[in-house]
Amino acid sequence: MAAVFTSDITRAHRVINEIRAGITWINCYNPTFNEAPWGGYKMSGIGRELGVHGMEEYQEVKQININLTPGIVGWYEH
Repeated sequence: MAAVFTSDITRAHRVINEIRAGITWINCYNPTFNEAPWGGYKMSGIGRELGVHGMEEYQEVKQININLTPGIVGWYEH
């Protein structure tokens, strides 16, 4: 976690982009959001928790196709 306090928002963004931390703040410290990923870089965490990014850690992508009109599928008719 890291925070930058400054009146120069351009500088704050430049500094935050250089910091390797999972959560960063500008002109505040500690507010978080449930829908945002929680986790760190380097030795401070493995993966992400909370939000969509946290859910992806526990899921696998799978394609499921269902033919609701059984019979010959259109491209196999001939």
